[in-house]
Amino acid sequence: MVNGRQIILLVDDNVASLTMGRNILKDKFDVYPISSGEKLFEILEKITPDLILLDVSMPEMDGYDVIRRLKASRKHQDIHVVFLTSRDAPGNELEGLSLGAIDYVFKPFSPALLIQRIDNHLLLDSRKKELEKYNHHLKEMAMEFSGEFSELMFAALGVLTESIEFRESTVGGHGKRIRSYLKILIDELNSKDEYNKESASWDMNFLLPASQLHDLGKLLINESILKKPEPLTEDELAEIKKHTEMGVSIIEQISPERREHAFLQYALSIAGSHHERWDGKGYPKGLERTEIPLLGRMMALADAYDALISERPYRKAFSTAEAEKMILDGKGSWFDPVLVDIFLENSSTFAEIAMRKS
Repeated sequence: MVNGRQIILLVDDNVASLTMGRNILKDKFDVYPISSGEKLFEILEKITPDLILLDVSMPEMDGYDVIRRLKASRKHQDIHVVFLTSRDAPGNELEGLSLGAIDYVFKPFSPALLIQRIDNHLLLDSRKKELEKYNHHLKEMAMEFSGEFSELMFAALGVLTESIEFRESTVGGHGKRIRSYLKILIDELNSKDEYNKESASWDMNFLLPASQLHDLGKLLINESILKKPEPLTEDELAEIKKHTEMGVSIIEQISPERREHAFLQYALSIAGSHHERWDGKGYPKGLERTEIPLLGRMMALADAYDALISERPYRKAFSTAEAEKMILDGKGSWFDPVLVDIFLENSSTFAEIAMRKS
């Protein structure tokens, strides 16, 4: 990237295609028109692009020869390649994809389609790098675990939680309030007969910090969807629902050799199940009743309550009384009835916590 603009190398032996492609892309990207595969590798000694648009049919070294050489090079193997072709035989596409291309674009170019395809692939690459960055960060955190969860780790998780909240344009303090809500629910469970055998065995030093990772997958959701002020379309809703499985995927990659650690187990359970519903109409697996992990059922209630009392881009915050009524209305359908009863018994304490906006 140069001066904040991403670099595209456009490789084609056809001068008209080079000119057209450059004119389409030059306002948004730094575009380098290159007339042959040989010249491409000369340029690659000086420039590392974000994407290569590569013609298939070129003399001497065709697109397939070029990509084979790219993928054989440790220095260049990770550069994304999109093939350009005027041919439409399925076999050609399959061959290119099998060699490592990420897409095909057919000539003559449709300007809007070409830019959209490039934007989509660069966005996916950006998300992948962001995922790798957070995986590295979380691995470093996991290596620091000892008998007790340090205040430093609390702070680091808090920063991570705040970055998720910032991407959603939500009021700060969500992670802290969630921890407080969960602690109330767990303390009450421990004093009652329902579920206390399970809850009494939980290590709160790891469980409460792990709860802050429940929406970790939203780091990979397009920010324009998270901040959209209007109701989501069906496709956008389907996209945002992916955050549960994305969160699980990130957590699973933190440290495979330490996957049995209590912190990771709590984080996996919460991230993967906090949008399941008591009646089986939730996601991602459509679990129902006690098929849903108890931690997921607790987080579903705590997260829903905090979402209701918080302002969103598409609506104002509900009052604590209104939120309490909505939680009650979801008893036996959305939420575990036992947990709703505990919530109602402690609704005034929940309301006090709800007032903490940071």
